[in-house]
Amino acid sequence: MPATISAIIVNYNSGNLLKTCLDSLSACASNVEIIVVDNASKDDSLDVLVGIPDVKLVNNLVNVGFAVACNIGIRLANNNNLLFLNPDCTIEPNALSQLIMTLAANDSVGMVGGHLINPDGTEQAGGRRAIPTPWRSFVRAFGLVRFSGRWPRLFFDFHLHNQPLPQQPIEVEAISGACMLVKREAIKDVGVWDEDYFLHCEDLDWCMRFRQKGWKIMFVPSAKIVHEQGACSRSRPLFVEWHKHKGMLRFYRKFFRHQYPGVLMGLVTLGVWFRFVLIAGYYTFKRFGKS
Repeated sequence: MPATISAIIVNYNSGNLLKTCLDSLSACASNVEIIVVDNASKDDSLDVLVGIPDVKLVNNLVNVGFAVACNIGIRLANNNNLLFLNPDCTIEPNALSQLIMTLAANDSVGMVGGHLINPDGTEQAGGRRAIPTPWRSFVRAFGLVRFSGRWPRLFFDFHLHNQPLPQQPIEVEAISGACMLVKREAIKDVGVWDEDYFLHCEDLDWCMRFRQKGWKIMFVPSAKIVHEQGACSRSRPLFVEWHKHKGMLRFYRKFFRHQYPGVLMGLVTLGVWFRFVLIAGYYTFKRFGKS
């Protein structure tokens, strides 16, 4: 039976997690085209591909970033349904079929995501969420979410994992780039990943653009994926945080600069970099405190 899904996995020093990810894909279905785009890993994670002849492997000479690597995978993929899956994800046996059914159920659905869970079984933040506008981010950063019971519209928490798990697939504003099943038709309409992001926030950008084009994004609670969040980037936390905050600013300026006065956007920028300085200070203290 020919492949019906192309799975695109961007790898960077994922160690044994890549093998676990590939094994879980094989357990879900045998007819998946697998494309691994490696961003110049320095570990032995790619050794597991030696015994898997059907995997398409791209060895980038440098780390080109997540978005660029995803777009390389799109160009190599032969199928109409593209699964973007992090190597630190283990997809449970029935999850892929649940995602496929939801994607195919409605022509207006362009992207679906599953129920991301931590290794301890708790739901992970990011699998289902609302768009973190500057105001929503301000509310969360200063703990104003505690007033959401009285003023839910004003003090809304964009992390939906704190809400009860729905029983059926539901439409959401955004899902995580750790696991996205996407129609090629929608990609042709919306465009590929924005390569001006290096790491983080590119998934929010894509979700935003999908919705602007009228494509629905669905969260599928029955499709469980265990996500070892951050497993591939723990060795370089400051590098990751730098690109995360840089991505946040690009996202805010790209989509919200016309909705917020210049002074407020300036305060947002200061707030983002102040947050980075605090986090950088924490990691620096943690590093030298051990020495």
